[in-house]
Amino acid sequence: MTDQHTSTSISTPTNTGPTGRLLRWRTIDLVTVAMLGVAIGLAFWGWSQLYHVISAATAVVFPPIAGLLSGPWLLGGVVGALVVRKPGAAMATEVVAASVEALLGNGWGISNLVIGAVQAFGVEVVLAILLWRRFGLLAAMAGGAASAVCNAIYSWVLYYSDWSASAFATYVVLVIISGMVAAGLLGWVLVRALSRTGVLDAFPVGRDVVSRRRTA
Repeated sequence: MTDQHTSTSISTPTNTGPTGRLLRWRTIDLVTVAMLGVAIGLAFWGWSQLYHVISAATAVVFPPIAGLLSGPWLLGGVVGALVVRKPGAAMATEVVAASVEALLGNGWGISNLVIGAVQAFGVEVVLAILLWRRFGLLAAMAGGAASAVCNAIYSWVLYYSDWSASAFATYVVLVIISGMVAAGLLGWVLVRALSRTGVLDAFPVGRDVVSRRRTA
């Protein structure tokens, strides 16, 4: 009598589809978010030192002008999202950056993490609307603008609720302009510059640059 063994192949589901790839974080994604967050956090801290000096002057002239100074603090979410291109990348990068800034000392302490999360939320919303398929200049500037709106609402609740409607409206417009330029445009330019060095070749933005070089 001969035993006959029937071999069966058991298929296990893998996250190889577009949604699976989008949600799956690689080790290099986590490391890159951390590194970007630390580097941008150092820049945040430097900007906060300058902000305290400049904002003291603008408060005397016209307080809403301070809105023009807010854009650089929105940079982390935009850069993290443009590089890693996954849900949560903007949030993680901005919060890490805010944590580094708070640890170094910036005058706002632990509340820095809260506003960092609030700012990054705007970027996450924009990219969710775009289904994480658009990461060009317009997407970056839209993310900066949305982040600015979230920042303005948070700031109004905590600091500027006694302002007149016209003063706050002026502040919101200036924050949005600053967010689009200092976070959106500058963030896009920064990511493009990093891509050209080859350090982002493991990411789609880096591979895009390589492809353009080959076809040029």
